[in-house]
Amino acid sequence: MAKNNKDKDKEIDKEVSPTIEIVSELKEAFLDYSMSVIVDRALPDVRDGLKPVQRRILWAMWDSGLNSSSKLRKSANVVGEVLGRYHPHGDMAVYDAMARMAQDFSLRYPLIQGQGNWGSIDGDRQAAMRYTECRMTKIAEEMLLDIEKETVDWKQNYDASRKEPKVLPAKLPHLLLNGTMGIAVGMATSIPPHNLSEVILATTHLIDNEKATNEDLLEYVKGPDFPTGGIIYNQKAIKEAYSSGRGAITTRAVTDIISRNGSEKSNQLDIIITEIPYQVNKSDLIIKIADLVVDKKIEGIKDIRDESDKDGLRIVIEVKTDVSPQKILNFLFKHTDLQKNFNVNMVALEGGLQPRIMSLKDILSAYIVHRLDTVRRRAEYELKKAKERAHILEGLYKALGIIDKIIAVIKKSKNREDAHSNLVKNFKFSDLQTSAILDMRLQSLAALERLKIEEELKAKKKLIAELESLLASRIKMKNIIKDELAEVADRFGGERRTKVVKGGLDSFSEEDLIPEEEVIITLSQGGYIKRITPTVVRNQKRGGKGLIGGELGDDDIVSQFISANTHDSILFFTDKGKVFQTKVYEIPVGSRTSKGKSIHNFLDVPNSDNITSIVAYSAKNIKLGDNFVVMITRRGVIKKTPLTDFTNVRKNGIIAINLKKDDELNWVEFSTGKDDIIITTKNGQSIRFKEKDVRPMGRASSGVIGMKLNKNDVVSSMNIITAEGKDGKLLVVMEHGYGKQTPLKEYKTQKRGGSGIKTANVTAKTGEVVSAKVIKDQEELVALSTKGIIIRTSINQIRVAGRSTQGVRIMNMKSGDKIAGTACL
Repeated sequence: MAKNNKDKDKEIDKEVSPTIEIVSELKEAFLDYSMSVIVDRALPDVRDGLKPVQRRILWAMWDSGLNSSSKLRKSANVVGEVLGRYHPHGDMAVYDAMARMAQDFSLRYPLIQGQGNWGSIDGDRQAAMRYTECRMTKIAEEMLLDIEKETVDWKQNYDASRKEPKVLPAKLPHLLLNGTMGIAVGMATSIPPHNLSEVILATTHLIDNEKATNEDLLEYVKGPDFPTGGIIYNQKAIKEAYSSGRGAITTRAVTDIISRNGSEKSNQLDIIITEIPYQVNKSDLIIKIADLVVDKKIEGIKDIRDESDKDGLRIVIEVKTDVSPQKILNFLFKHTDLQKNFNVNMVALEGGLQPRIMSLKDILSAYIVHRLDTVRRRAEYELKKAKERAHILEGLYKALGIIDKIIAVIKKSKNREDAHSNLVKNFKFSDLQTSAILDMRLQSLAALERLKIEEELKAKKKLIAELESLLASRIKMKNIIKDELAEVADRFGGERRTKVVKGGLDSFSEEDLIPEEEVIITLSQGGYIKRITPTVVRNQKRGGKGLIGGELGDDDIVSQFISANTHDSILFFTDKGKVFQTKVYEIPVGSRTSKGKSIHNFLDVPNSDNITSIVAYSAKNIKLGDNFVVMITRRGVIKKTPLTDFTNVRKNGIIAINLKKDDELNWVEFSTGKDDIIITTKNGQSIRFKEKDVRPMGRASSGVIGMKLNKNDVVSSMNIITAEGKDGKLLVVMEHGYGKQTPLKEYKTQKRGGSGIKTANVTAKTGEVVSAKVIKDQEELVALSTKGIIIRTSINQIRVAGRSTQGVRIMNMKSGDKIAGTACL
């Protein structure tokens, strides 16, 4: 008997506590946990772009009347309401989500208006919730409009005491507007914020063209639009990210290099940072730069200051004298968060349940489907309410026509219920109509009140017809969505904050940061170089005294002077026949009066070499394989070498020409191989010959005789005359400030190696010929003296004269000063 009882106990134990495999239980529990994190915490719904906690915060504020026009309320009150009614998790989880929704450096379009300390871009946390206050922003209200019109589905809250929306009506595509970040189990999402105007244009285009591609939509959505501004690059990467849903978009800070304290006379330059990449902590960034200086990984930074205030962000990096600020900036881009990749991973919940990686079109398509459903449900709700009201109005209108009979029936009735029953029985009114009749006031019997009922009934019938027409037409519903989006764009749209660099589909370079503009480059014999914009030199009439162009030392004079574009490559040729290369934008910016920076900061030019010629070229305008570098020495030796031989110049330079001991390389120009060459000398001689008379040679060769010179004469300049420039003029400038224009047709073509003909009447008054420029479309002449005086004047003010004339005074020279060089703009 006891044995049977034992067996029964074992059977009961099996039924109560069945054996469970721990592995399968862990798998099932982990999957449940994973789905809970994915659906209820970490990932946003593609329809309204919100995570559950964000949706619950907005709904709680809306439900309690805390809209944009209401009085601010303590954050603790809102957090308590969200926790108690909808979100049974930690209070800091709710408050942190609220804080992010209020930060204008986190969200492109903040959803909460906060008062008090809500954190900062330096990483400071928000104040305790008992100190801060909040309410909804106007744009947040657009997310909840029409929610009371049965436009969305509802679900029970955690304790089934009330209902909460599964998704918001979302009048705007919020997922793209503010983006989102989230880490779930086995997946994550990272969607950047965008410009509202651009997203709405793309949405409208997709509504009209369902077959539009991601590439079509990118004509409107240029890329992310971060609340912190910055610059984004590489359109190919942007295209790939929005097409596949994944990719890296490079962002950079907005920087500028300016003179210290804005003074033109200052010889010091500062790097100014006014915008930093999205989600970069400003304090950490400054500490990182300071650590690089302390660890001596970067040299040349004198001081770092944070001058940010309520008007905006401003970080000042003081650069030491004789250091290239552009090189320091490039180093900081590489080693700090001044340059950072935003890794796009557009994962969102489709239908509120299924996580999926989405393209730009997928997100907008899902939003449009949601919005169509919202508009349909709103129209159905309004139609239902309109029909109910019309039904009541029809009863009232009918009742007013037989009001005496109705009053008689009511008077004979025992009570309200009896009256209700009698009216239904005698006049065939519905229950709703009967209740409305019994509630009708005596004032409704007035003629004017009867007219109001009649007009309201007509309006309701018209509304019913419109709503039924709307529900029967998908096109009309789409037009409603487009109209509402246009209205939102008008109210909240604005300009982009983040600049998108055009071009550079494969990659970006330093040039993407540098605006293309014409600049003037000056170099002194002491090796001080700078670039300035022509606008800093005001235009003067011919014969003026000029302006101070640079504060040079007593023993230093300006030796080289050219105009170029900031994106040009620039070649530096030395008197010893070597060549060095850099980009124009790498030459330090200077003011009109500054001394410049030592060229040895960015070129390994030996101290024994002097730079005697500077030429710049653009790869856009010159076909490297079809162009040549034409060089001429002080003693008239000329040489032509393919430009391709100079495209890869080593940091420490390469040989350009093999010189004789008593000669030096002084002038270099570019040619096409089909041009004419004109050489001028300091004593006023010139020769013009065909370029084909000079055969191409390698870099190590010496060249051939270009012009036979008199004993005391040397070459002063060389110019290339292109086919387009043959009807131009030769602008000759002499060292005492005289100049003239002479038509090129007065210079006959000769054979290479001759003595040439006269190009200017050189006298003690004019001084020797300093430069000669072939001009055609140029409008202005900029001349610089050896003492740093600069003048800018219109070329048409310089007289056209014959070859043997002295010319007119261009610049009024001071005693002991001479023209060092000229440039034509």
